[in-house]
Amino acid sequence: MAFLKTRERTKERFSLLLLDLEEYYFEQHTAYHVTTSSTNKRKIRGSFKVCSRSVIFDPEDLEEPILKIPLRDCTKIEFVEKETNPFNDPKPSTIYILCGQVIYIKESNVIAPYRIERGTKRVTFQLEVWSKTEDVVQTLLQLHRASCLDKLGDQTAMIAANLQSRLARSSFDKNCFRSVAEKPHMECAVEMVMPLVSNPGHVCITDENLYFQPLNGYPEQVIQIKLNRVRRIYKRRHGLRPLGLEVFCTENDFCSDIYLKFYNTADRDEVYYYIATFLENHMTEHTAESYMLQWQRGHLSNYQYLLHLNNLADRSCNDLSQYPVFPWVIADYTSTQLDMTNAATFRDLNRPVGALNKERLDRLLARYRGMPEPRFMYGSHYSSPGYVLFYLVRVAPEHMLCLQNGRYDHADRMFNSICETWKNCLDGATDFKELIPEFYGNDSSFLENRLNLDLGRRQNGSLVCDVVLPPWASDASDFLQKHKSVLESQYVSEHLHEWIDLVFGFKQRGSEAVAAHNVFHPLTYEGGIDCDSIEDPDQRIAMLTQILEFGQTPKQLFTTPHPQRITPRFQNITRSSSINSPVSELSPASQSEDSSFEDLTEESRKMAWANMSNLKPVSSHKIHKEAVTGITVTRDGAAVFSTSQDSTLKMFSKELKDFQRSMSFSNMALSSCLMLADGKTAVCSSWDNNVYFYSIPYGRRQDTLMGHDDAVSEMCWFDDKLYTASWDSTVKVWQCASDSLSSHKRSQFELLAELEHDAGVNTIGLNPAGTLLVSGCKDGAATIWDTSSYGTLQQVHCHTGTIHHMAFSPDSRHILSVGADFCMKVTDVQTGMVISSVKAGEEQRCFCWDGSSVLCGGQSGDLVLWDLLSNTVTTRIPAHSGAVTAMWMNELCTTVITGGEDRQMIFWKLQS
Repeated sequence: MAFLKTRERTKERFSLLLLDLEEYYFEQHTAYHVTTSSTNKRKIRGSFKVCSRSVIFDPEDLEEPILKIPLRDCTKIEFVEKETNPFNDPKPSTIYILCGQVIYIKESNVIAPYRIERGTKRVTFQLEVWSKTEDVVQTLLQLHRASCLDKLGDQTAMIAANLQSRLARSSFDKNCFRSVAEKPHMECAVEMVMPLVSNPGHVCITDENLYFQPLNGYPEQVIQIKLNRVRRIYKRRHGLRPLGLEVFCTENDFCSDIYLKFYNTADRDEVYYYIATFLENHMTEHTAESYMLQWQRGHLSNYQYLLHLNNLADRSCNDLSQYPVFPWVIADYTSTQLDMTNAATFRDLNRPVGALNKERLDRLLARYRGMPEPRFMYGSHYSSPGYVLFYLVRVAPEHMLCLQNGRYDHADRMFNSICETWKNCLDGATDFKELIPEFYGNDSSFLENRLNLDLGRRQNGSLVCDVVLPPWASDASDFLQKHKSVLESQYVSEHLHEWIDLVFGFKQRGSEAVAAHNVFHPLTYEGGIDCDSIEDPDQRIAMLTQILEFGQTPKQLFTTPHPQRITPRFQNITRSSSINSPVSELSPASQSEDSSFEDLTEESRKMAWANMSNLKPVSSHKIHKEAVTGITVTRDGAAVFSTSQDSTLKMFSKELKDFQRSMSFSNMALSSCLMLADGKTAVCSSWDNNVYFYSIPYGRRQDTLMGHDDAVSEMCWFDDKLYTASWDSTVKVWQCASDSLSSHKRSQFELLAELEHDAGVNTIGLNPAGTLLVSGCKDGAATIWDTSSYGTLQQVHCHTGTIHHMAFSPDSRHILSVGADFCMKVTDVQTGMVISSVKAGEEQRCFCWDGSSVLCGGQSGDLVLWDLLSNTVTTRIPAHSGAVTAMWMNELCTTVITGGEDRQMIFWKLQS
């Protein structure tokens, strides 16, 4: 759970959450709390903590309560000198505090609402190091004076001055460097931000590490992050000012490794740009538009896309006033079964929560029309610290106690039932809240009272325990599983862009927001007010507090309507060896003829397949000494690359109609090749267990990936991920920065997954959207994998011998496979059933298909056109004098290149 990952890195009982909001923890001393009664005198050992607005004593005995004494309630803080008269009993120096109340926390080590004892109290402490007592008392007196000032602005200014003085008198301890060879780049004062709290200290950045050293040594002396592990960094608004920096060491995890607040923007920017420069080979600048395209094309799930949008819109799990926001997607919490075919099951994503109930909306609009400027429709927000902790109180009770001054909310206002909460969001006069990411995660603990917290008793007499789930959920895990499946359902996928328009997009502000009934208080919007322009410090602090507690609207990411998600049904046709490589409309005809094809539609592809029997050879070339194993083409169509069992990669010039280059990487056969998206890099797989990257502009080997323990049989490339299949019975998934490839630097290959099989893997293929992978083995088994989780979706033993080639249909619903058993099989992706099987007259080695027609290359050397609907051969075209071993088809299905055991490459053109 993202929220809990941010909890402080310590197991001790004390927590910064015991402080008031906006309070700092400065220093600690080992001390004794001295209690005297009529019968005995007790000395309780523990930690005496000096904070900016309170004194906290944390006893070592866990049964003893933590004491908190607010400095503003103290009437006397006194230093009592030690007894120096040799004739009297020795007495240590003492801190004597006279106060109006003492707060008792975690009594018997139980998380519960705080107990407050009011009335005059005398509290005595003795420091273990007596000599420090007078200095500690002087510090307490100074902080006490600040707490007793009349104006909040004056209090804040005096405490801030004390903090800055402490930071200025200290610096980062360079003895904490992990290596003596490290070179520091810069150091400055910062605060580490966590939910509801922040911890001041120093950041130091070197050529190897980012360090944070807390001023108070809590929760540890130093926090280290290796710069070569950092994958993403984001500038953040913190407290409405551009001072935040969030650092992630993962690509997809939503929770960061550290969130820092700087005291000036220049320091923040220097650290940001230093890390960005250092990591130029490791990271890509992702924009809302780039994520949008990935989501549209099915490369990102709805959940992943929403996480990325939240991230880009300044939402962070470390900042409860800007916590990630997710939509309600279900409207039915009363049925025993979820009917996914009924539109009434789903929430209307085209309306904000406040507009889902027409009667309530009419009342709100009547008030809105009679309101003076600036007008707003909703007096509360859809995301705020209170709402986040409303959902998470069972796993974050100390955060709730911190936010609500040591109390839980009233039992009847707690998160008791999902159905009740949804009903209140529909009918409540001031309740318009959305959901949080945890509702679509895997950890159900926030729905269950696993900590056995006493959260109160409702008016009906029942105790607040686990959240009451809808009848259609058997338990909390089942609820999350079904909730996630609805988020990824077809209905939500088709309508999610409407909700994005409201929260992150063009309906967030202005006339479009008014028309969509989506107008919140002006203070919630970025740039709604400049707090620095408010001269009165009291007013400025009050305004900032109001904004942070009320909730903030995400940063606007889109100013035009967000496009709808598209299904992968009519994306680029599945090809053989270079299934995902971008290709031109290559043709042996003239360039002008090529460019005239650019505007052809899907109908043109259908027409091309309808006329596939008119495929005619244009030219043939014998450029290899052994069988051709792979064919790929540059984006501009100027060059064709082929691999062969003769161990060479050949480059054939379309213009010169002859081969120009020949490259050999080892003395072993090359098995396949593909072209990267940049059009400058050809990739070859080899029987020597390696993958080779060849730079076309530089004409040399650029990189080698030594990835397997046996021959690499085939590869696929999609969105900076390389999938390699091998006879060592694995498919490996590699993250490879394409920018480093295109800039001809040494590439960073990160192994993301290793997919195990029972036999050698002979072929792999990706669906057009890159969301599914199929692998075919030498034992005839085919496995379908989810490329986001790398989990197995289906496993089918569809052939009795080696599978030569497999490919998805353009709509991703079916997979065609051919094997050594002479069979062609069509497998349904969703069910894993073989829905069609045809015994060909010969062994088929490679093919291209459109979902119903197949162009096959067989053992005889002929090209065979099959109609899968009737399972008949419609056309046989003489081609090679040996088996057809490689086939490539352009995007418009009008040009084909084949390679064979006869060492020939033949160029084919569809004659109209």
